[in-house]
Amino acid sequence: MNSSKHTELANHAWSVADLLRGDYKQSDYGKVILPFTVLRRLECVLEPTREKVAEIAEQYKDGDIDPDRFLRRASGHSFYNRSNLTLKKIAADPQNAAKNLAVYVGAFSDNARGVLDRFEFAQQIKRLDSAGLLYQVIGKFTDLDLRPEVVPNHNMGYIFEELIRRFAEQSNETAGEHFTPREVIQLMVRLLVAPDGDALQLPGAVRTVLDPACGTGGMLSAMDDLITELNPDATVEVYGQELNPESWAICRSDLMIKGQDPENIAFGNSFSDDGHARKTFDYMLANPPFGVEWKKVKDEVEREHRTLGEAGRFGAGLPRINDGSLLFLQHMISKMKPVDVDGGGGSRLAIVFNGSPLFTGAAGSGESEIRRWILENDWLEGIVALPDQLFYNTGISTYFWILTNRKSPDHKGKVVLLDARDQWQKMRKSLGDKRKQLGKEHIATVVKLYGEALAVAGDAEHPLHGKVKVFRNEDFGYQRITVERPLKLRFEVTEGTLAALEVSKPIQKLPQAAVLADAFKSLMGTSWGTKQEAWLALKDAVVQAGGTWPTGAPFNKALREVVGVRDPEGEVQRVKGQPEPDAELRDYENVPLGEDVEEYLGRKVHPHVPDAWIDHSKTKIGYEIPFTRHFYVHKPPRPLAEIDSELKALEAEIQGLLREVTE
Repeated sequence: MNSSKHTELANHAWSVADLLRGDYKQSDYGKVILPFTVLRRLECVLEPTREKVAEIAEQYKDGDIDPDRFLRRASGHSFYNRSNLTLKKIAADPQNAAKNLAVYVGAFSDNARGVLDRFEFAQQIKRLDSAGLLYQVIGKFTDLDLRPEVVPNHNMGYIFEELIRRFAEQSNETAGEHFTPREVIQLMVRLLVAPDGDALQLPGAVRTVLDPACGTGGMLSAMDDLITELNPDATVEVYGQELNPESWAICRSDLMIKGQDPENIAFGNSFSDDGHARKTFDYMLANPPFGVEWKKVKDEVEREHRTLGEAGRFGAGLPRINDGSLLFLQHMISKMKPVDVDGGGGSRLAIVFNGSPLFTGAAGSGESEIRRWILENDWLEGIVALPDQLFYNTGISTYFWILTNRKSPDHKGKVVLLDARDQWQKMRKSLGDKRKQLGKEHIATVVKLYGEALAVAGDAEHPLHGKVKVFRNEDFGYQRITVERPLKLRFEVTEGTLAALEVSKPIQKLPQAAVLADAFKSLMGTSWGTKQEAWLALKDAVVQAGGTWPTGAPFNKALREVVGVRDPEGEVQRVKGQPEPDAELRDYENVPLGEDVEEYLGRKVHPHVPDAWIDHSKTKIGYEIPFTRHFYVHKPPRPLAEIDSELKALEAEIQGLLREVTE
């Protein structure tokens, strides 16, 4: 089916909006159109066996035996409907449409009825009936041909996605929260599965797949399709979890129709209510929402981090509250299969991120510690930079992170960075923020380049050599050192000194505060090079004024703040014989991991500030992946003569136009 056909079918479904206008807000159209589309799809799938199922249901109607397994076998699916009713029959009896539709929906098996319940379908039936629209809406959908032979499962996914996109537009949501462009998924699954091609073709291959933010299930379907394309006899079990009820219902209905177990799709928040606790998977992939805060599950996540530590999912660290992307990644890593002594087992996972997880967070922060944990465990296989304007809800640059705990020997200790930002073609028509798409040739190029990354990176003559770089894990690590410089002061009494004295709380609390002020006035304009000289002079002045010299560290500290003035040529202040650092001159440097920090200080810092030193107690280890910096290519500015020539040409053109106007 071509794209125009599934758009035509989506248009047919969405045309119901014309009936709803006035009785429903635009933002509520999807609450009617989506569940009716699901219902019509289920009906079309069950149509060939409908009468047979109804007969068996009638046979067991009054018996004590649960006919569920017989009904499933008769329907040829994991779901069924026991009723003789159809949407066409219901539409033909407008007076009883609401009652008959409720009976029809109630006759579905529990798993199918649960899908419709997530849409709050019963409420919509009542609302449509009250508005006198129910039989008309049903009539619209009876004309929608969604039989599997007309609309294969893959294309049905496109129809649902198109409807969700329109629903999102009407309700000011972002469609990207619910699904990912199909060509992006195609690239993602191929990068994930490519190294396992031979193993997947073995007889009896069984693979499990998880998407913890599965939306409508597009990624799970793509993985299922690809693995069975490589090996038609392979068994693929897909699992997912979704927070949005409409997306969850669509994903679950899709799995039912395909013969997968719909119970594998959990509903709820993956962080606070893990629907697949203690399970592990062969493959995992996800496109979690970008930059979405995790404040709602803050208590549960922090409790697990605090009480379970590394035995839980979030032991490596917690990112800032306004972006839960790296929580999704830790959640997925916790579900990797262990690698056995023979090198078997293990998992591969891929996740879509924006640029933030690459570098956000200084050394010691939650984000940096998570990156450190991943790299020091040698799990990060590669990162692929994608073109911008590729997703429906954002035009920013995005990246695939690909991780595995069973790297091939030649990849161990290494990370591949692949720049695929120029692999795109312009769309004929934009969809939201999506203006670019990946063509089949782009997907093939990127997959091939990723598979040959080590060889291409080592071959300077390869035409795509500049698009691939390979680094050691430790190349992304750095030591965050604190560079201190001594506090240097001179001491003086000025008008500013007296003003500061009057607002200094430790000094003003003293009984002899007024005496101190009078004594200091007698030294107006005096300056000293050392603290000792200043203190002696000030003490003599106070004594001569009839006062006593206060003692104690708080007074001495306050007095230094009042009369001390920073001066590059001033006296170095000391604490227990050691130079006191000046907080205002404190600086930080990132030194590559493994490099001697003292040697770095001598080479980079001492030529400019010879008295600087490193406070080793404050040194932290950090990790960041400055992807853009590694692929930056300097473009020199154009020659001034060329720019000047263009300006003169433009000036002459303007003059010519002006002459035409004035003539």
